[in-house]
Amino acid sequence: MESRIQDLETRLTFQEDLLAKLDDALSIQQRQLIDITQRLEVVTEQLRLFLREVPPSEGERPPHY
Repeated sequence: MESRIQDLETRLTFQEDLLAKLDDALSIQQRQLIDITQRLEVVTEQLRLFLREVPPSEGERPPHY
């Protein structure tokens, strides 16, 4: 009976450690996702501004034609 309790305590300790590591990894990924989302918003706004400044081409062929 004592060895079973020890085994369960060992497993519980391992699971608690694993859960803490998974929580840390999830926190890191969440911060990265927030950072990437903010960068994408900046790039999207820059593209929007660029497209406003560039006149639309009306059937013009590129110089290599």
